[in-house]
Amino acid sequence: MQHDVVWNQLPRYFFVTSGVGFSSVSSLNAFDEALIKAGIGQCNLVPVSSIIPGNAVEVDYVEITPGSIVFTVMSRIDGRDGEEISAGLAWGFGVRSNGVRYGLVVEAYGKVSGNEVKSMLRDRIEAMAKARNMKLEYVKYRVEYVEKVPKGMYASAIVALVFVPVVDYGKVGVREPLSS
Repeated sequence: MQHDVVWNQLPRYFFVTSGVGFSSVSSLNAFDEALIKAGIGQCNLVPVSSIIPGNAVEVDYVEITPGSIVFTVMSRIDGRDGEEISAGLAWGFGVRSNGVRYGLVVEAYGKVSGNEVKSMLRDRIEAMAKARNMKLEYVKYRVEYVEKVPKGMYASAIVALVFVPVVDYGKVGVREPLSS
């Protein structure tokens, strides 16, 4: 079978979203609730590591087609009653000494404050840039924080950088050719 469409695995668009979920049933149900609140509960999520293609564009939230296989960098923490939990991402673009430009993403999470997670994120993205001999152009942060999980409850906090699947490129207002 011949295919006329070639799938380019370099994503062109991404967005960052987050959510916190609670459940009296289980941490899995709290995680599901966090995904729903983040607007990605209808997706099949595939974890990827920490690189954003140099020409990728950050866009506002895109409602992804249910059932889509979606690549994401995610920070997640689960907690139980009385615990403090935080999850976050830092992302930004930089240029290496050889002129190559691309983006980095780091995650951090723990049973700590949101400020502690942000500090961990800053240290991690700076270390990643240094290891690549890269000068960061900018860094953005997003952190979800629960000061105290309610009694008898489970909680999950997530922050996700989501690469928009090709099928939904039209939703960001750009028509992409299906073949070259």
